[in-house]
Amino acid sequence: MIEFNNSVYFDGTDYYMQTVKLQEISENAKTPFYIYDMNYVLDKYQKLKACFPREDVRLFYAVKANFNPHMLKIMKENNFCLDTVSPAEVILAKKLGFDSRNILFTANNMTDEEMEIVKAQGVLFNIDSLSRLEAYGKFYSGSEVCVRINPDVQAGENEKVMTGGSLSKFGILLEDVPKVIAIAKEYNIKIVGLHEHTGSGISDTGKVFESMENLLNIVNPVDFPDLEFVDFGGGFKARYAPDEKEIDYVEFGKKAVEMFDKACSKYGKQLSLYFEPGKYTVAECGCMVVQVNTVKDNKGRLIVGTNSGFPHLIRPVFYDAYHHVVNLSNPTGEVKVYDIFGNTCESGDCFAKERELPEIRIGDYLAIMNAGAYCRSMASEYNLRPLPAEYIVYNEEVLTTKRKLSHEELADRILADYGLV
Repeated sequence: MIEFNNSVYFDGTDYYMQTVKLQEISENAKTPFYIYDMNYVLDKYQKLKACFPREDVRLFYAVKANFNPHMLKIMKENNFCLDTVSPAEVILAKKLGFDSRNILFTANNMTDEEMEIVKAQGVLFNIDSLSRLEAYGKFYSGSEVCVRINPDVQAGENEKVMTGGSLSKFGILLEDVPKVIAIAKEYNIKIVGLHEHTGSGISDTGKVFESMENLLNIVNPVDFPDLEFVDFGGGFKARYAPDEKEIDYVEFGKKAVEMFDKACSKYGKQLSLYFEPGKYTVAECGCMVVQVNTVKDNKGRLIVGTNSGFPHLIRPVFYDAYHHVVNLSNPTGEVKVYDIFGNTCESGDCFAKERELPEIRIGDYLAIMNAGAYCRSMASEYNLRPLPAEYIVYNEEVLTTKRKLSHEELADRILADYGLV
């Protein structure tokens, strides 16, 4: 077979995920649905880890990218660590058997109640504001903690996912580091980790190195005598378009480790190196399959309507993100130009515009590629459309991990949720 795009393959006749023909599963399943290649996820994770020539590199998978518990269970069996951002993510991880030592909690604007819930789970906090650090110190004097620093660098594939810079809500400003040290001393808090996260999908690795350097500049044994690790967050860029250039993370890893080793030498001991890949780990593993309901010719503009919408795959609307689309049912048809829309009562409910695709007919199945990250996890039931089913392909076997509710089941659940049953 010839690799077409990431986890999906095209052999000249049909599209496959591992040995599973996507057209066949589409005919036997209720669309829309998400489908993920779990072996691809495991391979991606291990290959990224191998890019960093250092024994104590730890990768914490960002659960927010895709929280499918069946995927997380397989990750646990393969010794993944997790980056979590809510109490429910922490509790889910613990219920699936993850060791507290392999979970990092990085919440933004957390409440006292959330802090108490997570503390009871025994995981390490990564705190990103002076006020929360002080509150944590008052409640848990003598505890260990990680502190998130704003690296004062802006980077990312969209302004909505840039998490650095003076106007960002994330992290403690570099100029406020002395206040961090003062709070730690006042409440006897042991700062065992320093953290930064610049943004998501960063294509300019120079920006990443700049943010790393800014954080490493404050790493010293006088201010942070209990330091055990430095965490540089995520930001690894996934490939969304077939012709998109991939970043050489082998070379990136070599330079990152070289920078880190120099910092450790100045510090006086070997620290552990952490990263938090989320999107990079799972984005390319999956796709969302939809079925075509209508095809209109509006004065020469071919408009395709499908049985899903932006509530199930919001990235194009939210981030102006590109997702490649393929026609599973007619892959060798005559190529035409199409706009592909969803079924939601919003004009902006569009998956793709002016895409060259083999002829699309009513009833055809389309696969929207790279739907493994921030698609199901950001999905909603807007317009009261049931969430798609989810499947995993693992070791050539198709596993049903979540079924799609019927419209009646969804209506009944809404009534139950509001106490009207």
